[in-house]
Amino acid sequence: MTDDPIRVLVVDDHPVFRDGLCALLEAFEDLTVVGRSGCGAAAAELAHALRPDVAVLDLGLPDVSGCEAAQRIRARAPRVGLIALTLADDDASVFAALRAGMRGYLLKDADAGRVAQAVRTVASGAAFFGPAVAERLSGFFAAAPGAAAFPELTAGERAVLDLMAAGLSNPEIARRLIVSPKTVRNRISCIFAKLRVPDRAHAIVRAREAGMGRLRSAR
Repeated sequence: MTDDPIRVLVVDDHPVFRDGLCALLEAFEDLTVVGRSGCGAAAAELAHALRPDVAVLDLGLPDVSGCEAAQRIRARAPRVGLIALTLADDDASVFAALRAGMRGYLLKDADAGRVAQAVRTVASGAAFFGPAVAERLSGFFAAAPGAAAFPELTAGERAVLDLMAAGLSNPEIARRLIVSPKTVRNRISCIFAKLRVPDRAHAIVRAREAGMGRLRSAR
């Protein structure tokens, strides 16, 4: 960890909001805005050229969607952490952003401190979600098949087990849940211990018997 400020790219097509967000971020000594754009199509080129630590993107861009812009950034500058800052709080938008590789999701009514916290968190390699989005995700996984069958599992462990039952590999699960491969391995070890199964195959059988493995439809 260095003392250099976190470098941020801001992509939003509303000039007043974009300029205000840049000013907000610049007010924090540990954050600096290195680029800004109102065009999603230009975001990947800017990310490649400027090498920010984090890109903050609106989802409702006029040329290409924020999710498409995020995918292009990942292809051109895979080390850049991605945050959605948007008005959209519906399930489809949230999960589309996660599939596009976003590690943060905030609504535009978030206060300055929360936005700065999200940038710092995503820059560190972790994920950050606003309260409403975090509650939505928790509710989704808590309501997933198998929640009643395996009450001893945490929501995170159920999410991993569900994706295992859907046939995903560990790296695919890590990308889907936006966690590290080590976290996936740790959760799988906990699943084996709590379900008292010797290996992955037996865990998958138990999960499918409980109706799990259906999250493929959300991809």
